[in-house]
Amino acid sequence: MTVTLATFMEVLDSSIANVSLPHIAGGLGATQDEATWVLTAYLVANAIVLPAGAYMTTFIGRKKFYMICVALFGISSALCGMAPTLPLLVFCRVLQGIGGGGLAPSEQAILADTFPPEKRGQAFAMYGLAVVCAPAIGPTLGGYITDNFNWRWIFYLNVPICLLSLYLTSRIVEDPPYVKEQVKKTQKGGIKLDFLGFGLLALTFGSLEFVLDKGQEDDWLGSHLIVFFIVTMVVAFVLMIWWELKQLKDGHRPILNLTLFKRRQFAISFVLMFVLGFALYGTTILIPQFVQTMLGYTAELAGLVLSPAGVMMMCMMPVVGLLVGRIDPRKLIGYGFLMLTMSLLWMGNLNLQLSYEQLVFMRIFQASGLAFLFIPINTIAYIGVKQSENNDVSGLTNLARNIGGSCGTAFMATMLTRRTAAHESSMVRDLGPQNAGYRGWLKSLEAAFKGGNGAPPVSGRASLGATHHAQAYIYTMLHRQAATLAYVDIIRYLTIFCACMIPLLFFIPRPPKHARPGH
Repeated sequence: MTVTLATFMEVLDSSIANVSLPHIAGGLGATQDEATWVLTAYLVANAIVLPAGAYMTTFIGRKKFYMICVALFGISSALCGMAPTLPLLVFCRVLQGIGGGGLAPSEQAILADTFPPEKRGQAFAMYGLAVVCAPAIGPTLGGYITDNFNWRWIFYLNVPICLLSLYLTSRIVEDPPYVKEQVKKTQKGGIKLDFLGFGLLALTFGSLEFVLDKGQEDDWLGSHLIVFFIVTMVVAFVLMIWWELKQLKDGHRPILNLTLFKRRQFAISFVLMFVLGFALYGTTILIPQFVQTMLGYTAELAGLVLSPAGVMMMCMMPVVGLLVGRIDPRKLIGYGFLMLTMSLLWMGNLNLQLSYEQLVFMRIFQASGLAFLFIPINTIAYIGVKQSENNDVSGLTNLARNIGGSCGTAFMATMLTRRTAAHESSMVRDLGPQNAGYRGWLKSLEAAFKGGNGAPPVSGRASLGATHHAQAYIYTMLHRQAATLAYVDIIRYLTIFCACMIPLLFFIPRPPKHARPGH
């Protein structure tokens, strides 16, 4: 409960600010585009610290590092709430991202070390509740706070939670003996930070997050800035791999433990966690956006479309935690991806006549699959890993989920814009004088706008005004239909993506009985 508290707070904070952007922009006298740096700054800082967390614990200990991150997150949250200008808010969000980036890997490693294998599934179930449910609750809670109070309260809300987390952590959490031994050994030899490795890591993941967050907004390769960051990311990534392998060869502690990828279980679980993040965050943004822009739902009602699915996952997670101890995790993952694929196939029937109840059941069906993925994937990632590598495993699996979420969000934004334009271009060919159906529809609308159907004339120059109104009405209908088809395309791509994960499970070696929970 102690570590789950901070997890929930951090994951919630990464999604809660999305709906508050217009209020933040208005409150600080900035444009909507400038306000998006509030999100980008947090994500970039978060992505840099996530994989480096395990490295930092070897110098100061995991408990101390975790408490520093919680304290930094709380202090920076308070500063975000008090920020008088946008640049100051963005700077405070960078600090908040640094603090938040160190939380998730430490928490997962604490659970892995605290609980024996037979109880680990249930511990991860509790942790998974926070990770999976927080993104669903975030937009609704953020909308409610900004509508009824002030956007600053989305940050102030974190302060009492951080204070409670610090108190509970100081009383309950302890470093295991091997972590204390690591710290003694490192401090005895003198603290020698790998500044080059950290710099290359920061360039790689910072550039990646920037590209994913700003790519669609700046037209991807059409922007010199985006091209620059793509080149920077690729060059830094290649150099980082070379440097980390060199550090390992020379007997030094690398920032990223790349030897973990030699294990098939870990490499495949990394890919599966990436896809889970991709599907979870992609659909969590897609559904509220569809119901708000296409069906006219309020922000609060859009959140209520997701909330029942969150309740479903809360009910399912403990069940999955128990099943992990009795059933081969590969079978649970297979079932999860199968259910997720089937739910996405059903969601491919999106249309403008869907009722609230139908949308809720679609999301609940999808949640029933998502619940079977997080815990078993984490379980497989830790199989065959030395206890001293638990921090590295948790850091990389959380990185996979976060980068997957960023890729899913960028993919959805890009595909929505481009597929809408493609469908509009295709459909507009039939809207011309040569089409009898179009001519008939235009005439009936003109008559309605002129007042021929009992409606009052729209202007003094009724004929010209009625024609313009009729054409505008038809174009609005065309745009809505094109956008709906774009949403359907995105869901179909996601369906294929998730279905392709099922064959990967056959490449995961059967976990030895003694290494599996429950044995």
